[in-house]
Amino acid sequence: MSEGTAQMSHHALVLAAGSATSTFGWTLGYVIGGLIVLVVVALVVPILMLARSIGNEAPSINAELTKAVHNTAALGGLRTTIEHATVIIGGLQRGRARLGG
Repeated sequence: MSEGTAQMSHHALVLAAGSATSTFGWTLGYVIGGLIVLVVVALVVPILMLARSIGNEAPSINAELTKAVHNTAALGGLRTTIEHATVIIGGLQRGRARLGG
C-alpha cells in the first residue's frame, strides 16, 4: 500500500467511527420548531376568529349606517337655516338700533 492510500483508509476509518453520532440535535431542533409553530397557531387562530365575527357583523353594521345616513340627510339643510337665521337676527338688531333699543 502506498502512503496516500494508507492515509486515505485512515480517514475512512475515522469517518466510519464518527458516524455513530447522536441525533439529539436534530430531535431538539424539530421539537423547538414544533413548539414555535404551535405558539404561532395559538396566536393567529384567535385573531382569525375575531376577524370572522367582525365580518359576520359587517352587513348589519352597514345597514344601520345606511339608516343613519338617511335619518340625518335633513341636517344638510341646516347650513341654509343658520344662514337665514343670521340674516333675520341681523335685521332684528338693525330694527332695534333704529328704535333706540
